[in-house]
Amino acid sequence: MPEQTCSIPDIQSTEDARRIAIDRVGIKDIRHPVYVRDAHGNRHPSVARVSMYVNLPHDRKGTHMSRFVAMLNEGEVEASIPAFHTLLETMTERLEADRGYVEMAFTYFMEKAAPVSGQASLMDYDVTLVGESGPEDTEVRLRLTVPVTSLCPCSKEISEYGAHNQRSHIRLDAVVDDSVSIEGLIHTLEAEGSCELYGLLKRPDEKHITEKAYENPKFVEDMIRDVAVALDRESGLRAYTVETENFESIHNHSAYACIRREA
Repeated sequence: MPEQTCSIPDIQSTEDARRIAIDRVGIKDIRHPVYVRDAHGNRHPSVARVSMYVNLPHDRKGTHMSRFVAMLNEGEVEASIPAFHTLLETMTERLEADRGYVEMAFTYFMEKAAPVSGQASLMDYDVTLVGESGPEDTEVRLRLTVPVTSLCPCSKEISEYGAHNQRSHIRLDAVVDDSVSIEGLIHTLEAEGSCELYGLLKRPDEKHITEKAYENPKFVEDMIRDVAVALDRESGLRAYTVETENFESIHNHSAYACIRREA
């Protein structure tokens, strides 16, 4: 007896009578394994939180939600700027959309050697890639948070001994091209604190970084200006917003500064 076949209706592709276009529709906050490459090209595993959207014309009832998930499961997903470009453009084409949007947030681990002992340990950094692909252009933004130490110049100047310091965050939101290195930007931002942070320190290392920060005091205003000078030398950045925030050790509030550069 011949095998019976049945036709399964494709409701998403049917026409919608309300004639209202949707700006973004898709999947939000799916967790998926990714890998990142360090400055030497070595692969390291991580987990990303991914959101994927497309626009939907006024005459279509729905998008094909399964295609978003299928794309992520076709092979290993690389969390890099060039690979993100490709994912964004491929998704827009597969979903037959005019515009596509992808957001991928993940942890970037970087091995660092302590400044005196050379003891190796991992530091973690929050990274988010945000992209939009349209008929004319594809734009990718990199959001990066780098923790550093800052030491107060005023406290150092007015105190008979010591000075108060605090952990600070440098946050970057930049339009980038494929030439930009995540690890390279981390190094650029870390260099503008009073001292950078490490995952593991021995006593000689702690002495070194305490003294280094003491000899390199910076207000939040100093830090952000120094960061802007460094970023203006980066050829792969088309525009950026950078913020510095000091989580004050002698106040119950933070000190904050922001600089924007337009394309």
